[in-house]
Formats: sequence, structure tokens, C-alpha cells
Amino acid sequence: MSQRKRRKARQVEVDRHLLYQAAVQAPTADIELFEEIYREHRGATPMALREDFCGTALISSHWVSSLKGRTALAVDLDQQTLEWGRKQNLEPLGRRARHVELVHADVCSVRGPRVDLACAMNFSFCVLKERPLLLAYLAAVFDGLREDGVLILELYGGTEAIVAIEERREVDDFVYVWEQESFDPITHETICHIHFELPDGRRIRRAFTYDWRLWSIPELRDALTEVGFSDVAVYWEQVDEDGDGTGEYRRTDREENQEGWLVYVVGLK
Repeated sequence: MSQRKRRKARQVEVDRHLLYQAAVQAPTADIELFEEIYREHRGATPMALREDFCGTALISSHWVSSLKGRTALAVDLDQQTLEWGRKQNLEPLGRRARHVELVHADVCSVRGPRVDLACAMNFSFCVLKERPLLLAYLAAVFDGLREDGVLILELYGGTEAIVAIEERREVDDFVYVWEQESFDPITHETICHIHFELPDGRRIRRAFTYDWRLWSIPELRDALTEVGFSDVAVYWEQVDEDGDGTGEYRRTDREENQEGWLVYVVGLK
């Protein structure tokens, strides 16, 4: 095989969704956190999950594999990404894949079947840049939750979240790069990109681009209350002596600001 053909073959092998899953997602840890939060407030084990903005439905695939009898509703507007997830994440599950329902739809339009727990991870709901759209989404989730249902929203912030910055992190044999290109202090609109640097020296620029409104915690709390949630809890990531995140979260009502923070805003029906 010529050098040109070998290079072309290597390029075909690169899959941005696989790189994203390896660099960004941790479904086992996510599910453990979901279970902890749900048990803390409901004293039970959640069985039915709704994964909004699910992308490749990685969390849903792990959810139905984590405990017998679990079901998942995975909703996304991108049909191609859903099909990728069906082939790569669901088909390897065999019969368990039947417990995941992939739904190609606007999350604001899906109100059933009712579930114990819903989630919107990786700041995905920030694509809803206008408050009426955010309220419409939260209202749809509220209607789609069972009587004691719980909604978990992942959000980031901090002093470095509102400046142009680029962060690099090694993952396995490649480098994950998070770039915050711009932030508008009036609208809180932000443009962010994910790049990947591969072992052979190639760089996949803008493998993913996000055009978001960076919502604040108070805005989310107010919106959740407005659509009917009875209580809203904030789970803040703990840090070690060096100021690095530990992956452990606890409920809190007041915190000092940090350069970067990651929280889960939890709506309790």
C-alpha cells in the first residue's frame, strides 16, 4: 500500500464521536451520581430514564445495562447521530437494546412516556438561548416525569468561563482541546469548539462547535420553579488541596466563585 493510501486509510478510521465519548463522557460515573441524588430525595432506585439531547445515547445504553428492568428514552434532533449511536452503542447490547427507545424529535415536544429521572448533560440545554424556549423545554420534561420524578441539568461556569481560552487535556493516545472562542457579557451567548490532536500529528479542528447561551444558576432555579418543580437543589463539585475537581458532589446553598466550576442543578417534582 502506498503512503498516500495508508494516510487515507488512517483518516477514515478517525471517528469524532468515538473521540468525544472517550474524552468527554463518563456514563458509569454519571449513572452512579443519578442514583445517589435520586435515592437521597426519593429513597428509591430510579428505573426509567429520559436522556435529552442524547447524541449517541451512550448514557442510555449504559443505563439499561446497569440494572435489570431499566428502560431509557433517548431524545435528539440529529438523526445521523442517533443512527450512529444505534449501531455503535445499542446494537452491541443485543436484547437489552430493546429497552432503549431512540426518539428523533425536538426535546420541547416530547412529554411521554413518563420516567423517574431525566437528564440533560454536557450543558446541552444551553442551545436553548431564549427564556421562552428554556421554559418550554422544562415544562415538557415536567410533564414527562412521574409524580416523584427528578430532572438533572449539568452546568458550568466560573471566572474563566466568560473569557476566550483554550484548554488541552491528554486522553489515551490523543489530545482533547476545549476552546472558548467568544463570550458576550450582554446576552451571555458563547461560541465554543472541541478540537482533537491525533498521534500522527493531525489536528481535527472544530470537530464539534457549540453556539450557546451560558445560563446562570439563579436563572435555572427561577425557571424550574416557574414551570412547577417543588424544589431545586444545586450539587457542587468538591475540590482537592490543589483546587482540582474530585468528581464528588454535595448539595449546597452558598459557594465562593472559582475559576471554573461544574454543577448539577436538580429539579424535584
